[in-house]
Amino acid sequence: MDLIYWLILLKAPHLGVRTFYKALEVFETPEQVFLASKSARLQSGLFKQATLDFIEQYDPSVVQADLDWAKAQDCHILTLIDEAYPDQLKTIADPPPILYVRGDTECLSRPQLAIVGSRNPTPAGKQNAQQFASALSKLGLVITSGMASGIDASAHIGALEADQSTIAVCGTGLDRIYPAKHKSLAHQISTKGALVSEFSIGTSPIANNFPRRNRIISGLSLGTLVVEASIKSGTMITAKLSAEQGREVFAIPSSIHNPLSQGCHQLIKQGAKLVENVNDITDELTLDFTPSIQVVKTVISTKDVDNTPTVLLKCLSYETMTVDEMVEKSGLSPQIITQELLLLELANRVTKVDGTGYLLTN
Repeated sequence: MDLIYWLILLKAPHLGVRTFYKALEVFETPEQVFLASKSARLQSGLFKQATLDFIEQYDPSVVQADLDWAKAQDCHILTLIDEAYPDQLKTIADPPPILYVRGDTECLSRPQLAIVGSRNPTPAGKQNAQQFASALSKLGLVITSGMASGIDASAHIGALEADQSTIAVCGTGLDRIYPAKHKSLAHQISTKGALVSEFSIGTSPIANNFPRRNRIISGLSLGTLVVEASIKSGTMITAKLSAEQGREVFAIPSSIHNPLSQGCHQLIKQGAKLVENVNDITDELTLDFTPSIQVVKTVISTKDVDNTPTVLLKCLSYETMTVDEMVEKSGLSPQIITQELLLLELANRVTKVDGTGYLLTN
């Protein structure tokens, strides 16, 4: 198998994934597409004129950047017929013919769970993503996401902080990090797990590439957990693709006043599993998990605290509140609330966010 022909054929204009596979049905291998006669390619009816011209006059230098990249340490180019290509991804309708991988190719074939959500989540959403990723990765699931800002990044960080593997599926060539602020995160992911893309080296972050990227996130995974999402978002595309691919879809509910709960609530109405704890996920997956822990509690325990924090705890929620809002809701003075918030912070019961707001930690 000559990798160069796979790479060149995928560079041809007007030739998408589905046409690529139709070409293999006729010509058996990418190499045979180029070795076939001009009339055979024309008679196949598969190619537009621009595609035929490209194949007839192909220039190997168009894939030199890819080949040079693959010579670097821990950089791999997998074709669909490579042993390291993940079987789970092969089962979707349009698996990418080629995967560029930076890092450990072995982790691609391990059981995975996708965790996705808003690029602008609430602090509670980020915390949920990180805690679920940490707990699930410790149970043996590789956490897969898209390395976007917000929920994606929090999911990767949760797995990394648990010293477990995580996979980031990128919408660019792997020589480019998007968003650029995640350069350090990308390095950590590639060291502990893998960066993955179907896009050739040098591909910029083009908007149309990210929905295509999403099918790989869901396709690699046994299921997709949506943490926070608006109704019209890339996250909802990933969830839809996951369902179409026969994977499980999970969603974490939230306050009806949180705009980012709308996507999750819609998914639950459509049949996604409502998730409150790790067991809600592991119970749906046919894997042998070690005993799991609950990382999100829906009932706040007030044991071992005096009456004032009990009153305050009843006022707090997983949505950010200011001291003024607590005063209005609880009837307590600002001085008492400030003192008790300090005690609750020390006890890891509340988290301070944005300098003025507080929300429940557990």
